[in-house]
Amino acid sequence: MLAAVLIGICTFLFFNEAKLGSMDIPAGIDLRQGIDLKGGIYALLYPDKENVTDEELQAAKAVIDRRLDNRNIFDRNIYVESDKKRIVVEYPSKGGADSYDINELGSIGSLTFREVVEKQVDKAGNYLPLDDMIILTGADIKSAKMEIYEGAYVVAFELYEEGAGKFAEATTRLAGVGRIGIFMDQELISAPSVDDPITEGSGIIRGSFTAKEASNLAGNIMAGALPFKMVARQVNQISPSLGENALKVTVWAGMLALLLICLFMTGYYRLPGVVASLAIMSLAVFQVDLISWAKIPLTLPGIAGIILSIGMGVDANVIIYERIKEELKNGKTISTAVDLGFKRAFSAIIDSNVTTIITGVVLYIMTTGPIKGFAVTLVLGVLLSFLTAITISRTLIRFTLGLGFGRNKWLYGGQGRA
Repeated sequence: MLAAVLIGICTFLFFNEAKLGSMDIPAGIDLRQGIDLKGGIYALLYPDKENVTDEELQAAKAVIDRRLDNRNIFDRNIYVESDKKRIVVEYPSKGGADSYDINELGSIGSLTFREVVEKQVDKAGNYLPLDDMIILTGADIKSAKMEIYEGAYVVAFELYEEGAGKFAEATTRLAGVGRIGIFMDQELISAPSVDDPITEGSGIIRGSFTAKEASNLAGNIMAGALPFKMVARQVNQISPSLGENALKVTVWAGMLALLLICLFMTGYYRLPGVVASLAIMSLAVFQVDLISWAKIPLTLPGIAGIILSIGMGVDANVIIYERIKEELKNGKTISTAVDLGFKRAFSAIIDSNVTTIITGVVLYIMTTGPIKGFAVTLVLGVLLSFLTAITISRTLIRFTLGLGFGRNKWLYGGQGRA
């Protein structure tokens, strides 16, 4: 029953948007497409300083790479044009030239926590960033991520040991009497009052953020600061590199392959083949849902990863059902054969999945761009294929055994009833 409910919920979310509290859940089919399928943004970023060296440009490129990684944008092209002292960036985008994202991508991203003085404010009443009052910098932050706290989007952070010590000293000194200003590129984000000492080495950053703003801020903190600001002087929309019909043709080919697999499994394995077909289709739905929710751009290499993981799911079901048929030939009852089939196939399935996951992890660590996107969809798909083969397939088969017709050995490739 639980498996059926899960399949139903994920299938509904595949076609429909939903809202969970203050969090919007997009429909699974509302995928963010990569440059090769949808096109995106082409921008020329120039350093906001003179006499920039090639080493500094390469360092800036590395930070931009990490920022896009933190936003799950793996399908991009970034390269340095040393002779023109600029960085060329291409990445997928749903809409037209998104100058806000480009400007944010080129911002320095220097985060500081500073003690503020009540009378040191600008014309708008915002606290000024005083250079001699810095408590923490972005380098003191071990991790940062977007969370929902008291119904609002915040950035939760954890400090390294040295930073935790500095923060504990400052909050103990300012508890009940002062404020700490949080600045990004000298601009005030928030200035919370210090009510109690914070000695655990963690905290949150508030600032009336949207989900996107909080996520981007966390990503910029984790990516580190640029050595200088990069200014977008030219931003254009680029066309898809593989043409308008590339995705349509690929999707139809994938659907045809899935249909043929389901027909083969049903014809050869009978009732277990029907169950396998449901599990494989569930795998495809779950995977597309998760890719959509994680906002990972879908590229042709990514689609290849999805298809390959579906193949891994088919392989797992084949191993299980062959074991079940062997147990039936040895005279076991259907119930016993099913239990032994799943149990004895488990180690073989684990071995094949672990080796594939290791390959995917190595690809993710050692590569960039579309290959990293392929690695993400592959690893995600292999994990889901294991869960669907071991849990959903087993649950559905056990359910059919509780029905009268489900105990007919012919449905499992044998003869008679059990």
